[in-house]
Amino acid sequence: MVRGLIILMLAAAISNRLQLGLLSFVLEKLVIGSAVAMALNLQAEFRRLLEQLGRGEVMQLFRPPKEAIPKPDSVTDEIVDAVKELSQNRTGALLILETDRPIDEQRDFSVPGVRLNAEVSKELLQTIFQTSTLLHDGAVFIRGSRVIAAGVILPLSERTASRQLGTRHRAAMGITERIENCLCIVVSEETGSISLAERGTLNRPLTSSKLRELLRERFSQSADREPVAPLRNLGRRISSKTKALYSRFFRSKSSASREKK
Repeated sequence: MVRGLIILMLAAAISNRLQLGLLSFVLEKLVIGSAVAMALNLQAEFRRLLEQLGRGEVMQLFRPPKEAIPKPDSVTDEIVDAVKELSQNRTGALLILETDRPIDEQRDFSVPGVRLNAEVSKELLQTIFQTSTLLHDGAVFIRGSRVIAAGVILPLSERTASRQLGTRHRAAMGITERIENCLCIVVSEETGSISLAERGTLNRPLTSSKLRELLRERFSQSADREPVAPLRNLGRRISSKTKALYSRFFRSKSSASREKK
């Protein structure tokens, strides 16, 4: 979106310089509308930017996000072992795993839930989903090796699904439809079957070994995408594209002047 806005701004500036009145007018209105739309769509990102600037953490803007670090195998094993025990006991469970960019809890979740910020462990996950606890009726949000929150309420999918699928499965489909950088593990309370939701589709039923294999595959793919400093990388691309546009513009102008001569 930022690249698109910058390209629009460059096109508006070039059309204004070439005295193309109608095109310049249209592009200027597009730039204003795009800026307003981007500000509305990226409220959470702008809020985090202002918070970091207010705390004086300017250098953190040029560092890779810590949340992009993939899960180690030990954390995956803890999750799968907990899911296996819950499945054997037919205890319903719903876990949302962040895979890439940070999820905005306020925007993407219906109810953010209760903050825990605890280390992932088999015992903790099994305890949360016991029916005698207050946090069992909701999802557990896991980021990296930390359980960020429990009792999270997720948006339900509006797709027509099988009657065998309950609220947990529809919630898993709904959140993975809404945001792509997450996975959802569902344990059915009625049958104990294990499902994995990704991009709005359910992969079910799964064995614990198959779930372990799929999770390691997904997080190894995330590890292959080495995190880079977004602002620095974007700045390089913008500068290179700007130089190319200006060089083409001045070359065409010089060639036109030569032809006139």
